[in-house]
Amino acid sequence: MPIAPDFTSILNKDWEINFLQCYPNGFLKYTDLCNLLQLTAAAHAEIGGISFTDMQVYGQAWVMSKMRVEIARLPQWKETVRVKTWIKTLENSRSVRCLEVYSGEEKLVGCETYWVVFNTNTRRPEQLALPFDHFELFPTAATAEEYSRIDIAQPKTLRTERKVVLSDLDIVNHTNSVKYLEWCLDQMNPSLVTNQKIKSFEMNYLKEVVLNDLVAITESTCETSKVFTVEKDGKVCFALQTFF
Repeated sequence: MPIAPDFTSILNKDWEINFLQCYPNGFLKYTDLCNLLQLTAAAHAEIGGISFTDMQVYGQAWVMSKMRVEIARLPQWKETVRVKTWIKTLENSRSVRCLEVYSGEEKLVGCETYWVVFNTNTRRPEQLALPFDHFELFPTAATAEEYSRIDIAQPKTLRTERKVVLSDLDIVNHTNSVKYLEWCLDQMNPSLVTNQKIKSFEMNYLKEVVLNDLVAITESTCETSKVFTVEKDGKVCFALQTFF
């Protein structure tokens, strides 16, 4: 699609929280928070001419590599929030996109995401084929801290195994990034999740997981955080670290 007439390098988009997106306590699920962030990023790419549809002409798509989310509080059912997004860096095959969630003037969430241009035929990263000079880049950070290196070498406990099913897949034909988070949070004490004990979390996406893959979910715990991994054939495909 061509660049939209109303395109701007900073996008603000409103979302009303519905009951399907909430935990039993009425607060937005962490997974649906990430969905809103990704949908806002996708909307900005759409009006800027670098959407999935635009990129598929060249057999390309954006895929998530890293994500850091810092949470002051979660939005609630029926609350309307504004998600603001801008691109921090964009060069060759990689981009850092920032997002913030507001209720009125109150900042609820800050997020920094790291994306890679992915060839959906070769399943390898490559340089973006579309022009992007019309995007103004902004160095402002949305999070107080940058990504940290998740320690996946510490001792782990196997929590469960699962087979990847059709509902886990997205339009790129691999497990959707939010599904990994869902799998891991389902292994956590529910009170830590519903009582908003998670103040921030980071996710690293290392290898694709596809239909019918058998994966293992492991957990390791220290005083102030938990680390989960999703592994296939003994190799880590995804890592999540939650901070309390």
